[in-house]
Amino acid sequence: MKQQTDNVQISETEDEIEIDLVELLFYYRSKLLWIIGALVIGALAAGLITRYAITPKYSATSKLYMVSSSSDSVVDLTDLNIGTSLSSDYEELIKIRPIFEDIIREKQLDYTYEELLGMTSIATLTDTRILTITVTSTDPGEAMTVSNALADKAVSKLPELMDTSEPNIAEYAILPDKPSSPSYSKNILVGAMGLLVLTLAVLTFFYTTDDTMKSAEDVEAAFGIMPLTVIPESDIGILSEKIEKEESKKRKRRKRHRRQKLKLTAAQKRK
Repeated sequence: MKQQTDNVQISETEDEIEIDLVELLFYYRSKLLWIIGALVIGALAAGLITRYAITPKYSATSKLYMVSSSSDSVVDLTDLNIGTSLSSDYEELIKIRPIFEDIIREKQLDYTYEELLGMTSIATLTDTRILTITVTSTDPGEAMTVSNALADKAVSKLPELMDTSEPNIAEYAILPDKPSSPSYSKNILVGAMGLLVLTLAVLTFFYTTDDTMKSAEDVEAAFGIMPLTVIPESDIGILSEKIEKEESKKRKRRKRHRRQKLKLTAAQKRK
């Protein structure tokens, strides 16, 4: 058994809801101001939250080149192969606790080993022997200082630990002048789209739960019969006023007609 309303068809046996997408799109169009308002409000809210509620963070990156000459200041194929194989080892060994605790003590940082490690990202650039050490902090100067300190520790401590030649510092970190996060454009887009999706979900809910019959076709679809007549939608007060005005005009016309007849009759009698 199926029951159909103006917006949805409900199948009692299959427990399914079929939505007329064309009608739904027309319904969305009728609520266009709500949809545009959701986009604007979502974007403004996300922008204000990003500006005033989220602390910006800065990232500073130093780079190590993992190849040093083995003899006579000349880099050969063996040195290149060693540099490639050691990159992953350096990537992990830089993260060891003694190095980080030395930096915390020397720089008098108010962090634990785990906290400072969480602020640090160490990676090898794809298809290269270059190791990047990136530190992210709410203080740009601190980010630069820690990144450079890690690069210096990698050069001074790890070759002794690994019994290899020292890597070269390709580039020291510089003071970042712009925050790396948050991203205003990304957050504004997410805020606008998030509120838009929520608004569309609410509108869709109201659309599917609206079982009001708005036309003769809706009555025919629901009961299988065509109504004999349709009462036009109107404001009863306005309609009553219009009827009263029409009746008043008719009465005035009848009075004028009677006066004219009396005048004609009186004129005929005088003659």
